[in-house]
Amino acid sequence: MLDWYAFASGPLLGPNVQDCWKSADRVSPSRQGSNDRPRGSGSPLNPDTLACRTHHAPNRVYSRPVWELLDRAASQVPAQIACRYNDQTWTYESLRTDVLRMTGMLERAGIGRGDRVALLLPNIPEMLVAFHAIWRRGAIVVSVSPLMVQEEVRKFLNEVECRHVVALDLLAHLLPTPQQGLQQAWLVSLRERLPGYQQVGYFLSRLKRTRQWSPTGPAHADWLADSLCDCEPLAETPTFNPNQTAAFILPTGGTTGSPKSVVLSHRNLVANAMQQAAHAGATMGEEKLMGVLPFFHSYGLSAVVLGGAALGAELILHHRFNTSHVLDLIERQHPSVLHAVPAMLVAMNAQLRRHPRDIQSLKWVISGGASLEPEVAEEFAKHSGAVVVEGYGLSEASPVTHSGPLDGSGIAGTIGHPLQDTECQIVDRIDGHTNVLPGDVGELIVRGPQVMLGYWKDPAATTEAIRGDWLYTGDLACQDAAGNYRIVERKKDLVITSGYNVFPREVEAVLRRDPQIADVAIIGIPDPERGEIVKAIVRTVGDRRLNETSLQAFCKKHLAAHKRPRVFEQIQGELPKNFLGKIQRRKLRNQAPHDAPADAAESEKTALETVDSPLTDQPSMTTSIRVPAPQETF
Repeated sequence: MLDWYAFASGPLLGPNVQDCWKSADRVSPSRQGSNDRPRGSGSPLNPDTLACRTHHAPNRVYSRPVWELLDRAASQVPAQIACRYNDQTWTYESLRTDVLRMTGMLERAGIGRGDRVALLLPNIPEMLVAFHAIWRRGAIVVSVSPLMVQEEVRKFLNEVECRHVVALDLLAHLLPTPQQGLQQAWLVSLRERLPGYQQVGYFLSRLKRTRQWSPTGPAHADWLADSLCDCEPLAETPTFNPNQTAAFILPTGGTTGSPKSVVLSHRNLVANAMQQAAHAGATMGEEKLMGVLPFFHSYGLSAVVLGGAALGAELILHHRFNTSHVLDLIERQHPSVLHAVPAMLVAMNAQLRRHPRDIQSLKWVISGGASLEPEVAEEFAKHSGAVVVEGYGLSEASPVTHSGPLDGSGIAGTIGHPLQDTECQIVDRIDGHTNVLPGDVGELIVRGPQVMLGYWKDPAATTEAIRGDWLYTGDLACQDAAGNYRIVERKKDLVITSGYNVFPREVEAVLRRDPQIADVAIIGIPDPERGEIVKAIVRTVGDRRLNETSLQAFCKKHLAAHKRPRVFEQIQGELPKNFLGKIQRRKLRNQAPHDAPADAAESEKTALETVDSPLTDQPSMTTSIRVPAPQETF
């Protein structure tokens, strides 16, 4: 494991790296601020039980604006390919030139420090340029998911007081109107970069969707390419404290499940990128990263966009996760690193069984966002020859806090150890203070330079999530004797029935072994006698009728009495999941089955053009049956 102070001053990552961060000791006093002191003084928790991987790197190493990641890569490896998209390439030098030109455009538009600029884009080079140009103006990137429906986009932008947007032209219909506060929109088209036979369809689709949004009055909608043509590059940057200056705002369910907006600072983003680069221990300018994770999410931004810049790596961009296309791209472009979510690996395993490909260029596959089943990891490792590990994080931590070792020594089903300069403890889930005994389950809490500034204009929620510098993740975890961490369940998803704790993921893993079950979600529902009872929402293979008698017998054989579902509900179609592949239990608990509204259906169509169907967020409970399980005493 690299020490970041040494990384800032010595030749630990290869021939070009000794100079890459040599200015780490020359951070001006105005950029250091009070948060450069080690965090967590006065913590009520027992330091003797602290599990961490702390190398005491001077915090000034992390206290820098995000754009310096790109600047240093452009300085140290200017001719290295920074990104590749549809057989077009940009070097780090040319990418930085485009960034400076867009910085000048934003300056001319009056955008400066503290202004919010939303990005509604797929993984394309313009998104990389926009990220760094916005940050160079001291403005804040507002992340908008293309999976949102129109009402959600407009509500979110209004809540964070965002008046400027850079959007894909096909998504312009989601934007607010001038009457709703929009002042300026810059539109990006992919039409010219597509093969000829696809350009006609793209143009017709754009005509249909842009008719739904006609900005008038004080708002302006310009083509980004046209706006950049007559702009002079602007290298001047503002001076501010990276520790306290917001850089990124993104919506999240938060650690408690209610909608919030996470605010990440420049220091947060730089720290997490450097932590992941240190974990890889790679050589500057030699890695090639697949860019299929959506960059509008903190995982894709931190692991690929910023982690790639920290390593001077080549990013192979793909704007839509299509299983076959991504595998073809891996076979053709030979990336060394793939960041993914489990649903992607499941889809690729299925495709590789049918149509094998040579993907042996992959060295490391890092999965996050949801629990990775060991058999999924094992199968993909056999297909690729790569070391497949599971990581962990949350948006409030920029997002990565843990990762499995990349030398192949990891334990399946665990998330490995904390990243460098990240501390964590497991505490009693009720009192939030008492350390649990080794091997026992409790709530995972973390602290480090990647922990967020807070939630946007929600001090009460921020205080609830961050207590004494510790971020309470809302995830239940345990630690084995070797120090490996295992995520057991979301705290809010725990089912307590007759005083017994039931972990939904444990029950789901058992039920998936039944040959008639294609997918399943476990939730708790109120019960006057037991407090809660376990409910299983199942999708059968081929949507065949559920054989409840057989399933009850299976549960009786493999599950303790208190863990067995008391109610079964069969659905047709997919369980509701977010784009990371996580089951949305809150929807299952709070919403009755219903057909999707018209505007949601339109959003799903848009989403499918950005992310493959296994990762879309679409309601699917079209028909259902309820089968009460036999009552048993426990």
